[in-house]
Amino acid sequence: MPKVGMEPLRKRELIDAAIRTIGQRGSLDVTVAEIAHEAGVSPALAHHYFGGKEQLILATMRHLLKELGHDLLAALQTATTPAARIAAIIAVNFSASQFAPQTVAAWLTFYVHAQKSEDTRRLLRVYARRMHSNLAHALQQLTKRDTAVQIAEGAGAMIDGLYIRHALRNGAPEAANAIALVEDYVTTKLAAAGVSQ
Repeated sequence: MPKVGMEPLRKRELIDAAIRTIGQRGSLDVTVAEIAHEAGVSPALAHHYFGGKEQLILATMRHLLKELGHDLLAALQTATTPAARIAAIIAVNFSASQFAPQTVAAWLTFYVHAQKSEDTRRLLRVYARRMHSNLAHALQQLTKRDTAVQIAEGAGAMIDGLYIRHALRNGAPEAANAIALVEDYVTTKLAAAGVSQ
């Protein structure tokens, strides 16, 4: 029987272990027992908290989305201009916690899993809609709505594409280069629309 008050800690340990295990394996071909072993808890306890692998995977995705949302909120609180808001949204997607190699590998695995899991697909749609909405809102302060929506769509696609590219490379991801590429795209598109930042 789990100790009283330990559930949040154990759940977080299992989620962190899931990120590491999935990231190391590069697939969801992992068992709850392997994740539990990585977390230093029994498989029975992992099943008690999550019920099964699918629920643990979804909890891991929700955790990553929550972390991203928390980081974004903190970054936006200090951004006082539309350009600063755009830069903050881009930078948060490549922050140390979001762009860590194992986190990138876990996200890519989730994208593959979404092809056969409606729950996973729904969570990824939530992520994509939030990023698009945040970017489009900030861009609309600088240009007309149609242009803002188009630039937001392109920037979101670049962010996702850079995740894929960096996952295929050896070594640590180059967050600064990824940020610079997306910012350059946004700046170029705004300039083409007659906006100077």
